[in-house]
Amino acid sequence: TWARISQLLVDGLFFGILIALGAVGLNLIFGTTGLTNFSHGELLTLGAFTAIVLNELGLNLIIAAPIAVVISAILWGWGQNKILWKPLRRRKTGLIASMVVTIGLAITIRYTLLLFFGGSPRSYQQFAGQSGLEFGPVSITPKSIVFAVLAAIAIAATVIWLQRSRIGKATRAVSDNPALASATGIDVERVISVVWILGAGLAAFAGIYLGSTQDVTWNMGQRLLLVMFAAVTLGGLGTIYGAIVGALLV
Repeated sequence: TWARISQLLVDGLFFGILIALGAVGLNLIFGTTGLTNFSHGELLTLGAFTAIVLNELGLNLIIAAPIAVVISAILWGWGQNKILWKPLRRRKTGLIASMVVTIGLAITIRYTLLLFFGGSPRSYQQFAGQSGLEFGPVSITPKSIVFAVLAAIAIAATVIWLQRSRIGKATRAVSDNPALASATGIDVERVISVVWILGAGLAAFAGIYLGSTQDVTWNMGQRLLLVMFAAVTLGGLGTIYGAIVGALLV
């Protein structure tokens, strides 16, 4: 019983870090735009599939993963905001209508991936089927340790960026009061673009992390979406610290 509890606690901690990666981006976007993004799970899926395409083209996962995160941050983060959300904000689209758009976008992305990649699970060509390292009653694979450490570093870097950097402080100001932030000279649209880039990059990293521990499937983000929402709701909508604590508690 003790061995089982120990293993479950460690697995839960690692999974909590993975959820936190996605939940932080989800909460940042909500905090700056007020958007409840039901397509955020698909950002995880797109990141995982971007990495697997690069991997199948011959790039080792060590190289493919960071490239996929950058591509996802630019294409699925900045590009999505530029093409879809910025025009909707200019048209003064309400938050309820925007939320409905995210649901439609999620369905579109999900079934487009199913159309082009099929429903069969895929796995990365490297580090599959690793044997676990034994730490007393706990068994952990090396890739899980590496991904968890990198994810923790990414989350810590995001927190430091919000606290210390100029654009991070502007992000907090926009989250508190967008109108007042704009009146004091902060470029709100620039801040929102940066938040979308960061949120999509973190989500892509979470998708690759999840794809390395499980299989990459067309609906993997959908399966994790409600868990991320539970984390941000438990921790408090719009607060990055709440998303982290909520994810670990879940």
